[in-house]
Amino acid sequence: MKNWHSKLFTPGPTEVRPEVLQAMSTPQIHHRSPEFSELYAELQPKLQKFLYTDQTVFVFTCSSTGVMEAAVQNTVRKKCLNLVNGAFGKRWHQITKACGLPCEALENPWDVAIKPEQVEQQLRSGEFDAVTLVFNETSTGMMNPLPEIAEVVKSFPDVLLLVDAVSAMGGVKIEFDRLGLDVLLAGVQKAVALPAGITICAVSDRALARAEEVKPKTYYFSFPVMLKYHKKNQTPSTPSIPHLFALNAQLDAMFEEGLERRFARHEEMASLVQAWAKKHFDIYPEEGYWSKTLTCVKNTRGINVAELNRTLVEEHGMRISNGYGDLKEKTFRIAHMGDLTTADIRGLLSTIDMILGL
Repeated sequence: MKNWHSKLFTPGPTEVRPEVLQAMSTPQIHHRSPEFSELYAELQPKLQKFLYTDQTVFVFTCSSTGVMEAAVQNTVRKKCLNLVNGAFGKRWHQITKACGLPCEALENPWDVAIKPEQVEQQLRSGEFDAVTLVFNETSTGMMNPLPEIAEVVKSFPDVLLLVDAVSAMGGVKIEFDRLGLDVLLAGVQKAVALPAGITICAVSDRALARAEEVKPKTYYFSFPVMLKYHKKNQTPSTPSIPHLFALNAQLDAMFEEGLERRFARHEEMASLVQAWAKKHFDIYPEEGYWSKTLTCVKNTRGINVAELNRTLVEEHGMRISNGYGDLKEKTFRIAHMGDLTTADIRGLLSTIDMILGL
């Protein structure tokens, strides 16, 4: 059988440790059994600690895109402001429109961060009661200024802040309660470093109350339905139980490493890649807003990115990512997230140096 695996330096999915895969192979239990409720109950305080919150944390069996839909379905009562400066901000706007919800996009060029003063100007109109923000744009390696934007949104008491942290959660400190966030979501296949399949979603008491008012036109993604079962340490339908075993094990591993040490490791890996990128190429987003979990390298040398990746995979057992969408071949992306180490990053960069003769 072909060996399909190459060491992943891609911005999702990311490399998964053997211990996590072993936890996923725990013998199956029934989702309506006391054993499942015990597992679910054990996860809750760990997830709250992980996200610095005393509020509710759901786990959906679906991709992040599903929970992006859930977020707007449950919280938009008047009109949603979608902040767009990359592919996934654009996707959230498309989702909001597809759900038939009133919305408007505030769009910046993909290499320019969303600035808090832009958000404030839009919210002063009084039209909006929800804002969507992609904290860390996986398509561009842009980290939008979440704390500053959250501070602006706080000054508009009727407005809820919904945050996609898909490629940030687990690699960057996100203090849900202190920042006053209302929805914070992330699939686990990026900086959390699990196989794809479930999405973590912290929800504020305000957002739960809003969902009761809105009465979302969905069952699977309904916050009120999720909450009803959550209170019983259950889920409305059969979840991916193997993922929950893996998540439980991974959270323990994160706490053993120490969250602050984990975040510092991500900063160190980012510094290594970004110094290398500036030396040999350039970095796509504007300076001051570079991601701590992936770097989008501007292809100033005009290299054949697809050929570089082919050589990495076939001759060295490593894989990076080409640019996203229209940025393909104009950029390439190197992830430095999850359970990768500085030694892994140094090894990748020296291999690229050798292939390209840098």
